[in-house]
Amino acid sequence: MSLVHKIEIWGDRHHPKFLDLVRIALGVFLVLKGIAFMENSAYLQDSIINQSAVNISPWLVIVLIYYMTFSLMVGGFFIVFGTLTRFSSLLQIPNVIIVLLVSGFFTTHLNTMEWPSVIALCLLILFAILGSGPLSLDHFVSEIDEE
Repeated sequence: MSLVHKIEIWGDRHHPKFLDLVRIALGVFLVLKGIAFMENSAYLQDSIINQSAVNISPWLVIVLIYYMTFSLMVGGFFIVFGTLTRFSSLLQIPNVIIVLLVSGFFTTHLNTMEWPSVIALCLLILFAILGSGPLSLDHFVSEIDEE
């Protein structure tokens, strides 16, 4: 039995139901963050270019912004509905780290605006381990398959 399979079994057995509400709230937060990125793409582009230690092509920054926007919104929906939760959480972790890097969280003094992203990062790591839980589409489908 592989380590990943052991973690999956442990996460399925140790998942309190109230965490499903937290998972849904996290997914909604990620979708709203993706919408905010879509609405403020010019500000985000300027922030990435100004915070970057290396010279990044503006086209690469635009591709990064569109990737982050799309993955936050799609991954957020997957997390809300509880389908592919572990995979979606793992894909969201780099996005949140990029947001924290752009905001200067790791380089300057602590700002109160970055704490939701830090909490989201911690929750994404938690749900990458625990999975979706009993109030999810994955659980519903697995119960149908057992019958």
